[in-house]
Amino acid sequence: MKQLTASLVILLFLGASLSGCFGKEETIMQDEETNYPSIWERHLLEWNTTHTHSFVLEPGPYFSLDVQEAMIEVDTTGVWEGGPNSAEVHLSYWLPSNTQEGEKVPVIAVVSPYFSYGQPGSESSPTNVIGGGRGEFIHDNFVPHGYAFAQVAVFATEESTGCFDYRGDGEGLGIHSAVEWLGQQNWSNGNVAIYGKSYEGATAWEAAAQGSEYLKTIVPISGTTALGPLLYKNGSAEARSQIMHSNYGSSILDYNLEDADNLCGDVLEGLVAGPMRYTMGEFDPTGDPYYSERSHIDKALGKYNGSIYWVQGLQDWNVDPHQVFGGPPGVNWYQEYINNGYDVAGMIGQWEHNYPDQWTKHNAQESGYGGEAIHNMTRWDWAQDLFEWMEYYLKGIGPKPELHTQVQRNDGEWRIEKTWPPEDIEFQRVELSSCNRDNTWVGTGSLIVGGGDSVTVECDPLSVDKDTLISGLAVLHLTVVANFDGGQVFIEMQDAETGLRLGHATMDVRYHAGGYEPQTVTPGEAIVMMMEFQAIDAILPAGHGINFLMTETGEDYLQPACSPSCFLHVLPSLSTFDAPVIDRDGSNVLITPQEAVES
Repeated sequence: MKQLTASLVILLFLGASLSGCFGKEETIMQDEETNYPSIWERHLLEWNTTHTHSFVLEPGPYFSLDVQEAMIEVDTTGVWEGGPNSAEVHLSYWLPSNTQEGEKVPVIAVVSPYFSYGQPGSESSPTNVIGGGRGEFIHDNFVPHGYAFAQVAVFATEESTGCFDYRGDGEGLGIHSAVEWLGQQNWSNGNVAIYGKSYEGATAWEAAAQGSEYLKTIVPISGTTALGPLLYKNGSAEARSQIMHSNYGSSILDYNLEDADNLCGDVLEGLVAGPMRYTMGEFDPTGDPYYSERSHIDKALGKYNGSIYWVQGLQDWNVDPHQVFGGPPGVNWYQEYINNGYDVAGMIGQWEHNYPDQWTKHNAQESGYGGEAIHNMTRWDWAQDLFEWMEYYLKGIGPKPELHTQVQRNDGEWRIEKTWPPEDIEFQRVELSSCNRDNTWVGTGSLIVGGGDSVTVECDPLSVDKDTLISGLAVLHLTVVANFDGGQVFIEMQDAETGLRLGHATMDVRYHAGGYEPQTVTPGEAIVMMMEFQAIDAILPAGHGINFLMTETGEDYLQPACSPSCFLHVLPSLSTFDAPVIDRDGSNVLITPQEAVES
């Protein structure tokens, strides 16, 4: 590896606060002068692009010791309905060679249900084998720099016992117990991080909600923050919402008598939670708030005392962007944590359900779904970016990272914002009464009364003189009249000139106020559906208008349970669209390294 050819010398500040949020203030003393290349100059450096993941600029001096394993006994009395009173969490860990000299090191953990995951004969690797991709990335980059790496199996998976309590309190307790154990070992410096994508990002939030003093930073990558909003955006049900527990159960069970120990009351409740929510809304006759128990981001706020490096794909249909840039009406979780004093940074790309450096997956996205950004998508500097973050928050080495947001536009251009959505957004309103439309009925049942089953609204350009940068959460206040206490609208927003998809929104009419609380809809009464689009960062060329294609459902969402009996009469003349627009002069455009630099 070449020596760095460019660097930015940054003054170090002694006594920097760890997180600036809750509890007693902790102080990390800077004990080593460290110079990093400026993020603006990284594209001038040589990067190792030979593997399936990225690498830090300079390899570390240590080697990994042999894997060790531990079983942690947890008191689970009263945690599960009908479950055992104790269970064990199994984990495996790798120490760097400097621990042989008595040095204490921080820990980066991946906590997952995916160890030994799959039906017999086709299982994934266990915790004592370094997981491809996620585990390999951490092990190869961080253990040589003096970090321990741990792989933790949640309850009822791999060799961990107890009930498979999907995102529930029991699972959170097991994760918390593992964090506490890792922070208290004689080789540990007491600082633990959790890293991972998807479910492994959800476990980071589960841990944060427990408030361990040892958990110093989390890096959720498209990580689930709350199960209910994940599966039911504004009441609209995703298809997988009906089978989530069944899918995990079929891949975790060993198909023997011991499986009975994994099937506690909470697990069985999960099997019916999806169909019950789909047909009955928020009403739960069991009186057990299944989805409330599985919301972690709200519980972590004020209880977690660490930093957050948030990573999200804007084209992710698995863990949608509203898991980060959403919440109850008027709440954007990303900004909410900043406003509450947390150290927050973000990397927001146009990728799907992938890591920033997962180039093997950054190559098959369709036009309008990130395809225009692929050429500039893979972040070969991701390992270095994360390394600088971990050095500060887990070791107290180096300057405090910039708490900014790196965001990628739909055409591939990266830029750095202070936060996202940006603070200087101006909403540009479009009155849909000024737009053309081809129909006013949404829903298959509307064909019975002589209407169509979809509506297309064609609106004039936002600007004829210059390109428009839409950045944030667009809002459409759609006035409708329902014929039933139910119905749904799915909207795709398109560039009117090219047909390029810009974003989408969906809503069950019973959730017309937004958020998680349904309201009774009176047939024949006009109501306003306050629809918020999934996060968008897209350029609309000068002179290009916007089309809204409205259907009863779209992509991976189910039709409303009342279909085809329910349908909606759309009133564009009483509807408005507000586009979040920003102006940029190019000074914050970030050039990212996309290939190795020749000597």
